[in-house]
Amino acid sequence: MKIIVTGGAGFIGSHIVDAYLERGHEVHVFDDLSTGQTANLNPKAKLHQVDIAERGAATRLEQIKPEILCHHAAQMDVRHSVADPTFDARVNILGFVNLLEAGKNSGLKKVIFASSGGAVYGEQETFPAAEDHVTRPASPYGVSKRAGELYLSYYHQAFGLPYTALRYANVYGPRQSTQGEAGVVAIFLSMLLQGKTPVINGDGRQTRDYVYVDDVVAANIAALQADFVGEVNIGTGVETNVLEIFGNLREALGSTTEAQHGPAKPGEQRRSCIDARHAAQVLGWGAKIPLGEGLRRTAHWYRNSLSQ
Repeated sequence: MKIIVTGGAGFIGSHIVDAYLERGHEVHVFDDLSTGQTANLNPKAKLHQVDIAERGAATRLEQIKPEILCHHAAQMDVRHSVADPTFDARVNILGFVNLLEAGKNSGLKKVIFASSGGAVYGEQETFPAAEDHVTRPASPYGVSKRAGELYLSYYHQAFGLPYTALRYANVYGPRQSTQGEAGVVAIFLSMLLQGKTPVINGDGRQTRDYVYVDDVVAANIAALQADFVGEVNIGTGVETNVLEIFGNLREALGSTTEAQHGPAKPGEQRRSCIDARHAAQVLGWGAKIPLGEGLRRTAHWYRNSLSQ
């Protein structure tokens, strides 16, 4: 199949590009390289350095005529979305609609959309949260992800365009950026390997559902062929707090560095965990990499990456 992966030079997108290419698909990458890295790019993929909110991106999509749009390009910094919601909406809402319009006009067969389990549910009422949990986004970023899902529902109803919106838990693994709104795993590993003292926000007992990037890639492969239309959680259903993550990473690196505790982030969710049982039914998917193994693999990659 001919597939466009937006954000294909980024953390999650680049792993998906690799997997699609390995399975013989023709892959085009749309990325403005504002956060994506050329080092992540698979040379077998065709890079189109475009801004998804510009007409040029729509024109390029219409020329390529992909069968699948796998959309991972995003303004993904929650704090930046709060500081500049207009920019967040330009990229995450207007940019996505720009591509959907182009796809509608050029024979697009399906959209796979990277959504966010933590951000669209907001402060949860039940743990883990299933797909029918109330959506109450607590940031413009979360609002934009939910808006993307609603636009997909509209395009499906109005034009028959199938879609699968994957509501990711906290994804971690090799290639994750250590800059900006980076994941805590990447930040801790970077600091420990550089001999710096990591800072844990608050008491460190805030929990997240951590899912390894290879498992996320498997969900994007499953979504290519699945008939399911709608939103589906991609996570483990297991809560892990920050103290446990830090302890696991110290052990993986053989480090004796202690973390310091700083003030809690204002407005940070205390708990976040999603129920992914529906994914087994509609995608035949389930997380396979245990947290300890995933953290060891990630630590090994960062150790090698930072030593080069």
